[in-house]
Amino acid sequence: MGFFKTLIDILTLGSDRPVRRLIGYYLFLAAVVVALAYSFPVVDRMFGGAAPMDLVRVPQTLQDGLGAAPAAAAAEVEVPPRLALALSTAILLLTTLAVMLPVSWVYMSTQPSKIHNQQVAQTLIFLPLVVAGVVLVVQNSLALAFSLAGVVAAVRFRTTLQDTRDVVFIFLAIAVGFAAGVQSLIVAAVVSLTFNFILILSWRYDFGRNVLEPNASAQWTEPLQELAAKPGNGKVPDRDLVLALDQKHAVALSDRFNRVRKILGPSGKKARFNSILTINTDQLSEAQKHIGEVLDEIAGRWRLDEVVTNTGKPSELYYLMRLRKRTGRDEVLTAVRAKAGGTIVKADLELSEEREAEDDKQKGK
Repeated sequence: MGFFKTLIDILTLGSDRPVRRLIGYYLFLAAVVVALAYSFPVVDRMFGGAAPMDLVRVPQTLQDGLGAAPAAAAAEVEVPPRLALALSTAILLLTTLAVMLPVSWVYMSTQPSKIHNQQVAQTLIFLPLVVAGVVLVVQNSLALAFSLAGVVAAVRFRTTLQDTRDVVFIFLAIAVGFAAGVQSLIVAAVVSLTFNFILILSWRYDFGRNVLEPNASAQWTEPLQELAAKPGNGKVPDRDLVLALDQKHAVALSDRFNRVRKILGPSGKKARFNSILTINTDQLSEAQKHIGEVLDEIAGRWRLDEVVTNTGKPSELYYLMRLRKRTGRDEVLTAVRAKAGGTIVKADLELSEEREAEDDKQKGK
C-alpha cells in the first residue's frame, strides 16, 4: 500500500486529515475512470452508462408458459472472444478493489482502539471480489443461482464479530460486490464514497455519545466512597476485595491511588483541585497558550493533567483546576471561549460534587 499512501500524500499536500485524504483519493480515481471511459466505451457501460453486458452467456431455457405460441428452440448465442471476456472481468474486479480500498482504510482508522481486526480488514478486500465473480457467473442462469443457494446453505460460518460495525462493513462489501457483478460500478462507487464520509464524520464528532451520560463525579463518587469506608458499616469489606483482586491488580491500584493522593494534597485540608476542564482542539500549541492565560486569571490553582493527540480528529487537553468561590461554570467557559475560541473546537467543565453544590447555590441567589 506504499504506492497509494505516497499518491495520497502528493494529492493532499501531506495532510493527515482523513476527509481530505479520502477526497484526494476519490478525485484521482474519478479522473482515471473518466479517462478510461472516454477511451474505452466498455468501461462507461460497466459504470452504468448502458445495459449490462452478458459477459457469461448461456442459452435461455425458460419460456413463458402462458404464451399461445409453441416454445421456440433455444437460440445459439455467440460466445464473446476469450480475451474480451478476460479483460472485462479484470476491469470489474480491479475497479471493485479500487472502490473497497478506502473502505478498509476507514475501518482501520475509526476503530475505538488502536488495534483493529486484521481478518475483517482483509475480508473487506477479498469478499467483494468473490461476490462479484459469483454474480457474473449466475446472473443469467436460474439453475446456477439455485445451485449456489444450495451450496451456501450447506456452509456454516463460525466467525463471530464482536463489534456490530464490523458486520456493517461486511454487508457493505457484499453490496459493492453485487453492484460490480451486475456491472453497475457507479452504484458501488457512490455507496462506498457515501459510507466512508458519513462514517468518518460520525467518528470525528463522536456521534451517538449520550449527552445525558453521567460525569466522573456522579458516576464514581458513591462506589469509591463505599470502597474507602471502614468495614462493618454496610460497605465493601476487605474480604470481598481479597476475592476480587490478585496481587498484580492490588499493586496497580495502590500505585494509582498514591498518585491521586499526592494530587489531592495533605489529609485534613481541602482538595487542591475541584474541577476538570476538557478542551478539544485542532491547534494544540496555540490552544495551550491561550488556555494557560485564561486559567492564570480565573483559577486559584491549575495544572495540565494530560494531552491526548489524535490523528484526523481534534486532540484533547485535560486541566485540573481549583476554582475560586465566586467563579462558576458559566464564567469559566465564557472566558475560555472569549480568549481561545478561535483555536478550540469544544470546551467542557466538570465540577466535583461539593463544588457543584456551591455553584448551584450561587445561581440560586
